[in-house]
Amino acid sequence: MRRAATPLLIVAALALGGCAIEPWVAPYERANLSDPIMSFSRDPVSASYMNHVHEVREGARGAGSAGGGGCGCN
Repeated sequence: MRRAATPLLIVAALALGGCAIEPWVAPYERANLSDPIMSFSRDPVSASYMNHVHEVREGARGAGSAGGGGCGCN
């Protein structure tokens, strides 16, 4: 019984030890991630507009970030 519990305790200790690491991104490094070159789209203004149009047309979904309903008013 003890031999079977030992590897289980070792694996549990390693798994819990992985939760104690520091955050991946330090606060002073977050400016690098907010750089426009890190965005997925080539034209962020156009992407923002198309996102707004999509949210206006699909206003009944309610899963977007824009305020207002399906009528286009904010």
